[in-house]
Amino acid sequence: MGKHTGQTVTAAATTGNSRIGTFFKQLSKQKMLMLMSLPFLLWVFVFKYVPLWGWTIAFQKFRPARDLFNQEWVGLNNFKMLFQEEAFYRVLRNTLVMSSINLVLGFVTAIVLALLLNELRSLMFKRTVQTISYLPHFISWVVAANIVQTALAPEGIINVLMLKLNLIDQPILWLGKGEYFWGILGATEVWKNVGWNTIIYLAAITTIDPSQYEAAEIDGANRIQRILHITLPGMKSVIVILLIMNLGHILESGFEPQYLLGNGMNVDYSENLDIFVLKYGMNMGNYGLATAAGMFKTVVSFIFLMVANNVAKRLGESRLY
Repeated sequence: MGKHTGQTVTAAATTGNSRIGTFFKQLSKQKMLMLMSLPFLLWVFVFKYVPLWGWTIAFQKFRPARDLFNQEWVGLNNFKMLFQEEAFYRVLRNTLVMSSINLVLGFVTAIVLALLLNELRSLMFKRTVQTISYLPHFISWVVAANIVQTALAPEGIINVLMLKLNLIDQPILWLGKGEYFWGILGATEVWKNVGWNTIIYLAAITTIDPSQYEAAEIDGANRIQRILHITLPGMKSVIVILLIMNLGHILESGFEPQYLLGNGMNVDYSENLDIFVLKYGMNMGNYGLATAAGMFKTVVSFIFLMVANNVAKRLGESRLY
């Protein structure tokens, strides 16, 4: 029994050494690629991993005048305060709802637009539509929010059109009613990003073998059938990967649009976790509570990412690793 166990351990060690040796051999063959990746790896380390030291503030009663390690340690008190804060559950609800709306609308509209663009026969018209749909992505959120506020103002184009069509009797203060905010945000996100989001789906469509379409056409398949049985299955791996990555950001519903379009009348629906962190951290000086909220968001997002990746693995779909 002992001899057999020793042989097993030796075999495992040999396999591990061979894998390490193979890894370094491949690494030596890709020296230039590693050198090209080095600046990015340094950037990730400096700006993503080094700041994690700041998570210690979540366990402190932080005072800015003191050194980071010369603070009063309070254990999990900040987390207890966070989960006892009524406003935290409100902003958590807002964050989850806005993220879900952005996720669903972002996926559906981008995939539909990519499918429609792929079916266009006129190359000039296709490029024109692509360019027009891309342009809002390059507008800053400050400008985009100003456009939305102008369009939704009492004398804005939305109210004018609805009055002309007799859909309403008097102008509506769209951004003054919280129950409208989630819909407005979702529509704004689609308008600003749908064109940009289609790029990767159009790239995925180009990898599909054209002979599949030719065979389907010979068999009598119409456009809808070709989309359902060839184009969408060809895009499935990309869709799954992007879905997994987006689930990892489920608690990051954005900051700029909520901050710029939000006001005192819709704050119960517009305030999300990022604004909550800013409010408690910078405005109120409660850095420990703000850091605890940010830490909570990161941990939950990581859990979502791992769960989604494992579910995809069990279902035999594409995954991150």
